[in-house]
Amino acid sequence: MAVPCPGCGHAGADDARFCDACGTRIPEADEPTGPFEPLEDLPHRADRDRFPADCGLFVVESGPKAGSRYGLEAALTTVGRHGDADILLDDVTVSRRHVEVERVGDRYVVRDVGSLNGTWLNGARIEDGELHDGDELRIGRFKLVFFHGTAA
Repeated sequence: MAVPCPGCGHAGADDARFCDACGTRIPEADEPTGPFEPLEDLPHRADRDRFPADCGLFVVESGPKAGSRYGLEAALTTVGRHGDADILLDDVTVSRRHVEVERVGDRYVVRDVGSLNGTWLNGARIEDGELHDGDELRIGRFKLVFFHGTAA
Protein backbone atom coordinates (compact mmCIF):
# COMPACT_ATOMS: atom_id res chain seq x y z
CA MET A 1 0.00 0.00 0.00
CA ALA A 2 1.35 3.44 -0.94
CA VAL A 3 2.45 5.70 1.90
CA PRO A 4 1.23 9.30 1.46
CA CYS A 5 4.02 11.84 0.93
CA PRO A 6 4.81 13.76 4.15
CA GLY A 7 5.44 16.86 2.02
CA CYS A 8 2.38 17.09 -0.22
CA GLY A 9 0.17 14.07 0.62
CA HIS A 10 0.44 12.50 -2.84
CA ALA A 11 0.17 8.68 -2.85
CA GLY A 12 2.71 7.33 -5.33
CA ALA A 13 4.04 3.86 -6.08
CA ASP A 14 4.27 1.37 -3.21
CA ASP A 15 8.06 1.04 -3.47
CA ALA A 16 8.81 4.74 -4.07
CA ARG A 17 11.64 6.26 -2.05
CA PHE A 18 10.81 9.82 -3.16
CA CYS A 19 7.49 11.47 -4.00
CA ASP A 20 7.02 11.69 -7.76
CA ALA A 21 4.98 14.89 -7.28
CA CYS A 22 7.24 17.03 -5.05
CA GLY A 23 10.49 15.08 -4.49
CA THR A 24 10.13 14.68 -0.72
CA ARG A 25 11.77 11.54 0.66
CA ILE A 26 9.22 8.86 1.65
CA PRO A 27 10.11 7.40 5.07
CA GLU A 28 10.76 3.67 5.50
CA ALA A 29 7.97 1.60 7.12
CA ASP A 30 9.72 1.56 10.53
CA GLU A 31 10.74 5.23 10.43
CA PRO A 32 8.78 7.85 12.42
CA THR A 33 6.53 9.86 10.09
CA GLY A 34 5.34 12.76 12.25
CA PRO A 35 5.63 16.29 10.89
CA PHE A 36 8.80 18.27 11.49
CA GLU A 37 8.61 20.39 14.57
CA PRO A 38 8.81 24.07 13.62
CA LEU A 39 11.98 25.71 14.81
CA GLU A 40 10.24 28.55 16.61
CA ASP A 41 13.24 29.26 18.80
CA LEU A 42 15.41 30.32 15.84
CA PRO A 43 16.65 33.85 16.49
CA HIS A 44 15.19 35.29 13.27
CA ARG A 45 15.27 38.84 14.64
CA ALA A 46 19.02 38.58 15.36
CA ASP A 47 19.61 37.20 11.87
CA ARG A 48 17.72 40.09 10.33
CA ASP A 49 19.81 42.59 12.25
CA ARG A 50 23.04 41.16 10.73
CA PHE A 51 22.00 42.27 7.22
CA PRO A 52 21.06 45.62 5.67
CA ALA A 53 17.43 46.63 6.23
CA ASP A 54 16.48 45.89 2.62
CA CYS A 55 18.34 42.57 2.31
CA GLY A 56 16.51 39.24 2.00
CA LEU A 57 17.40 36.22 4.11
CA PHE A 58 16.70 32.49 3.87
CA VAL A 59 16.53 30.37 7.02
CA VAL A 60 16.51 26.60 6.43
CA GLU A 61 13.65 25.35 8.61
CA SER A 62 13.73 21.66 7.70
CA GLY A 63 16.02 19.33 5.82
CA PRO A 64 19.64 18.29 6.26
CA LYS A 65 20.82 21.89 6.81
CA ALA A 66 18.09 22.96 9.27
CA GLY A 67 19.07 26.14 11.08
CA SER A 68 21.38 27.46 8.34
CA ARG A 69 20.95 31.10 7.28
CA TYR A 70 21.78 32.71 3.94
CA GLY A 71 21.76 36.43 3.12
CA LEU A 72 20.55 37.38 -0.35
CA GLU A 73 22.75 40.42 -0.89
CA ALA A 74 23.80 39.71 -4.52
CA ALA A 75 21.74 40.72 -7.55
CA LEU A 76 21.47 37.00 -8.44
CA THR A 77 21.79 34.08 -6.02
CA THR A 78 21.98 30.52 -7.36
CA VAL A 79 20.68 27.56 -5.36
CA GLY A 80 21.37 23.91 -6.11
CA ARG A 81 23.52 20.83 -5.71
CA HIS A 82 26.33 22.11 -7.95
CA GLY A 83 29.55 22.95 -6.12
CA ASP A 84 29.53 26.47 -7.60
CA ALA A 85 26.03 27.32 -6.30
CA ASP A 86 25.85 30.34 -4.00
CA ILE A 87 23.61 28.27 -1.69
CA LEU A 88 24.69 24.63 -1.83
CA LEU A 89 21.94 22.12 -0.94
CA ASP A 90 23.76 18.82 -1.27
CA ASP A 91 20.99 16.24 -1.53
CA VAL A 92 19.78 14.01 -4.39
CA THR A 93 16.33 15.66 -4.27
CA VAL A 94 17.90 18.95 -5.40
CA SER A 95 18.95 19.55 -9.00
CA ARG A 96 22.49 20.73 -9.71
CA ARG A 97 21.06 24.07 -10.83
CA HIS A 98 17.66 24.23 -9.13
CA VAL A 99 16.60 27.87 -8.67
CA GLU A 100 17.84 31.41 -9.01
CA VAL A 101 16.78 34.25 -6.73
CA GLU A 102 16.99 37.62 -8.44
CA ARG A 103 17.03 40.85 -6.50
CA VAL A 104 15.10 43.51 -8.42
CA GLY A 105 15.19 46.76 -6.45
CA ASP A 106 13.58 45.90 -3.11
CA ARG A 107 11.83 42.78 -4.49
CA TYR A 108 13.04 39.19 -4.73
CA VAL A 109 11.94 36.87 -7.52
CA VAL A 110 12.59 33.11 -7.36
CA ARG A 111 12.82 31.21 -10.66
CA ASP A 112 13.02 27.45 -11.19
CA VAL A 113 15.77 26.88 -13.76
CA GLY A 114 14.77 23.45 -15.00
CA SER A 115 14.84 21.34 -11.85
CA LEU A 116 13.66 17.74 -12.03
CA ASN A 117 11.65 17.71 -8.79
CA GLY A 118 10.16 21.20 -9.03
CA THR A 119 10.08 24.20 -6.73
CA TRP A 120 7.26 24.89 -4.29
CA LEU A 121 6.31 28.32 -2.91
CA ASN A 122 3.84 28.26 -0.02
CA GLY A 123 2.69 24.78 -1.07
CA ALA A 124 2.14 25.54 -4.78
CA ARG A 125 4.47 24.34 -7.52
CA ILE A 126 5.93 27.32 -9.39
CA GLU A 127 8.14 28.23 -12.31
CA ASP A 128 8.71 31.71 -10.85
CA GLY A 129 7.25 33.89 -8.15
CA GLU A 130 7.86 36.91 -5.97
CA LEU A 131 9.06 36.26 -2.42
CA HIS A 132 7.40 38.01 0.51
CA ASP A 133 8.33 38.09 4.18
CA GLY A 134 7.49 34.73 5.79
CA ASP A 135 7.11 32.76 2.53
CA GLU A 136 8.13 29.08 2.55
CA LEU A 137 10.18 27.80 -0.37
CA ARG A 138 10.53 24.01 -0.70
CA ILE A 139 13.44 22.70 -2.74
CA GLY A 140 13.65 18.91 -2.50
CA ARG A 141 13.89 17.96 1.19
CA PHE A 142 14.67 21.54 2.21
CA LYS A 143 12.17 24.10 3.48
CA LEU A 144 13.57 27.63 3.39
CA VAL A 145 11.72 30.51 5.03
CA PHE A 146 12.22 33.93 3.42
CA PHE A 147 12.63 37.05 5.53
CA HIS A 148 12.92 40.49 4.03
CA GLY A 149 15.75 42.07 6.00
CA THR A 150 14.57 43.91 9.06
CA ALA A 151 10.93 43.99 7.89
CA ALA A 152 8.53 43.53 10.80
